[in-house]
Amino acid sequence: MLNPLEKIEIDVLEVFEEEVVQKFEIKDLESLNWSFRKLSALKSKEKEIKTLANVERDRIAQWEQGELSTISSSLEFFENLISEYHAKQLEEDPKAKTLSTPYGKSKSRATKESPDKADESQILKFVEDNGLTEFIKHSLKWSDLKKSLKIVEVNGVKVAVDENGQQIPGVVVKPGGISYSVEV
Repeated sequence: MLNPLEKIEIDVLEVFEEEVVQKFEIKDLESLNWSFRKLSALKSKEKEIKTLANVERDRIAQWEQGELSTISSSLEFFENLISEYHAKQLEEDPKAKTLSTPYGKSKSRATKESPDKADESQILKFVEDNGLTEFIKHSLKWSDLKKSLKIVEVNGVKVAVDENGQQIPGVVVKPGGISYSVEV
């Protein structure tokens, strides 16, 4: 907050005509002191404005967060309702991959089970130990290796194996499923 003397300095400066300010020149200690008083008052005013702006930004950010949190939970609620409805429709008609209305679409997409990296260092060691250098650049060429793997069941657990049937350490099998997306 500006003190009363700084307020007077700002008021004087505002009254000071622009062309006089353009021609003003510091010629002595008194005019230097006058300039420092104006500079000090302007710095205080600048700080006051920035402080007020930051307080308002924080208040607006809190308001925005509060408003969006209710909208976010409502969005999630309706997207879940739509996905549940779509899942029921898909059970009745497996070809109902897209449900469309004038206001939006619900799309389903099936994903296959696939190998997934759990520990890249273990996979890299396996690839190096077994001479599978075509899957190595400076790091593991995961996408290429992943394409060569097969998923098999061993003792009731699905695992990824290479073309020789060896289980690859560090790889887990991610289950397949159906994903839903909502577009508006």
